[in-house]
Amino acid sequence: MPRKLTDDEITAFLDSRPGWAILTTIDKDGFPHTVPLGYFRLGGDVVMGVRDGTQKVVNVERNPNVSIMVEDGSTMADIRGVMLQGHARIVREAGETLELARHGGRMRGVPESELPVEPRPGATYIYVTPVRTRSWDYGDSTSDGH
Repeated sequence: MPRKLTDDEITAFLDSRPGWAILTTIDKDGFPHTVPLGYFRLGGDVVMGVRDGTQKVVNVERNPNVSIMVEDGSTMADIRGVMLQGHARIVREAGETLELARHGGRMRGVPESELPVEPRPGATYIYVTPVRTRSWDYGDSTSDGH
């Protein structure tokens, strides 16, 4: 049985892996719609830049309940991951999209002088506030049954 990650381990894992996460939304027929998206974190929330009007955006607007998974490893001996379940909202407002773009740039190491100073036309984000977190670490041989 895998060990659960501690809260500090979850934070370190999510923040050490800027890049890709798997987002699952629910389509109009009730089926999961799962796609990989770039992400960054803002406090405990997860932010993903998207193209407006795509299926995932339509799905979030209809049903804001989503899940996000980030994992690494290649075998049962080293796989670990985090799944966040939460409520999503679509962000299109220019001031908020600019702030998110600037924060995302900082998280990627973009120098302050190169961060955007005005919102990009059409910029859209999926902003997720987690309500439940699940984690697993199969690579820890000292599992104590947490």
